[in-house]
Amino acid sequence: MAVVTGASRGAGAGIARALGDAGYIVYVTGRTVAEGTADLPGTIGATAAAVTERGGQGVAVALDHRDDAAVAALFADIAARHERLDILVNNAAAVTDDLLLKRPFWEKPLSQVDIIDVGLRSAYVASYFAAPLLTRGRSGLVAFTSSFGANCYMHGPAYGAQKAGVDKLAADMAVDFADHGVAAVSIWMGPLLTERTLRPNPLRGPEYDPFFETAETPEFTGRLIAALYDSTSRMALSGRALIGAELAREWGMTDAEGRQPPSHRAMLGAPPERSRAIVR
Repeated sequence: MAVVTGASRGAGAGIARALGDAGYIVYVTGRTVAEGTADLPGTIGATAAAVTERGGQGVAVALDHRDDAAVAALFADIAARHERLDILVNNAAAVTDDLLLKRPFWEKPLSQVDIIDVGLRSAYVASYFAAPLLTRGRSGLVAFTSSFGANCYMHGPAYGAQKAGVDKLAADMAVDFADHGVAAVSIWMGPLLTERTLRPNPLRGPEYDPFFETAETPEFTGRLIAALYDSTSRMALSGRALIGAELAREWGMTDAEGRQPPSHRAMLGAPPERSRAIVR
């Protein structure tokens, strides 16, 4: 059983569909209930239906991840209906097209900071309320969707702080989860083929074109998460930020049509080595 946050469209929807391929019951959270009410296509209902069509069971949950009480209610409902939670994917993030504005942060809309609220804080809150369910089965997985922006300058300090922040959440939650059989990882995704990136955006310059020639499908990360949950190395990888393309190559996994997404380590950097010190 899995929960994927922010799954009306984009990375979250693709991850949910891939978990449907693996036969999971997938709770799909998001704010978009009716087509046309958001500036991009996609709804939680459509994602949930796709999960079911692929062999899983999709459950759509209308949820604003700014609302802590609503998040608590979601996991209380899951606890009442299911024995445990296997996978939590923290993907919800407040992202807008003006992220690509080529300006210093003080000349961008102040709303850019919303990604710290829905993206970083919301991931902590979802993990907080999910933890008792994850530890119940002593074999859970918390996966955070991240990117190379955690280490290099990418789209400005708000975006970078959110990505670096979820990497640190994974590292520190792994310490608390270690004795409970639950792993926490952050997965660095490459450029993604999503509803947002596939539509024309005048703010996106030609320098992005080479990246999108080898971009990942959103399902690619979902398949990695499913494989990671089943892997005997799950706990050994806990606490790490993992480059999805590198993990896939190591495990012999490919994306759609047999494509092998490249790692952008050489150009954009690698996850930093963290101290093993634990101060309680």
